[in-house]
Amino acid sequence: MVKRERIHTNTEGIAWPTLIEGILVRRYKRFLADIQLADGSVVTAHCPNSGSIKECAEPGRKVYISYHDNPKRKLKYTWEMIDMPPSLTGVNTSIPNRLVFQSIKEERIDGLNGYDTIKSEASVESGSRLDLLLTNSKDEQCFIEVKNCALVTDGEAYFPDAVTARGLKHLEVLEKLVSNGARCVMFYLIQRMDANVFKPADHIDPAYGQALRKAIKKGVEMMVYDVCIDLEKIKLGKPIPYIL
Repeated sequence: MVKRERIHTNTEGIAWPTLIEGILVRRYKRFLADIQLADGSVVTAHCPNSGSIKECAEPGRKVYISYHDNPKRKLKYTWEMIDMPPSLTGVNTSIPNRLVFQSIKEERIDGLNGYDTIKSEASVESGSRLDLLLTNSKDEQCFIEVKNCALVTDGEAYFPDAVTARGLKHLEVLEKLVSNGARCVMFYLIQRMDANVFKPADHIDPAYGQALRKAIKKGVEMMVYDVCIDLEKIKLGKPIPYIL
């Protein structure tokens, strides 16, 4: 669904729906997670994350899910967060796009101010879609692709957590757009609070790391932010330095 809005100030951050505490039993088939509730019952929740998230899906950890009484939904529960030492970690990959969208509207991201409109799911000539398109009164365009990062080891955040052909394609699209005169930004949102630095995960997907470095050299910009996350809401945190 395409959304186009005038940029304006709004309430900071995204409030969570009512959260239900549980214990992760297992995550399986990519989009399913069994959660044990306080009364001992086990429910199956939708896992809104197609990535590996192996390090963030350890059985026995405390998790938080939301309930949705929608007759069109097969699964009534959604897995939102997991309690990873030393930080709550967001699992829901729909959050980064929404949070970056809102933060741009609220002019909370240095370097992305001064635009008049913001559009989500922007189609480009190659047939691909990028997460956001900013435009100003001069018809100058800024394409933004947002990636969720949940893998952090000893203070170092990594993306991706599995080989990603789709992510590789996005880098190629951004690089081509830059060569045609557009501004493009690769935006990594770390959905946790324990990262000190960001690096491409060469040990997981070396081709992605090579493509990212190439895209940056060709003029694609890169931004990395973490979040402030608790049981009430999630909001944009601080810029995180990166090493390529």
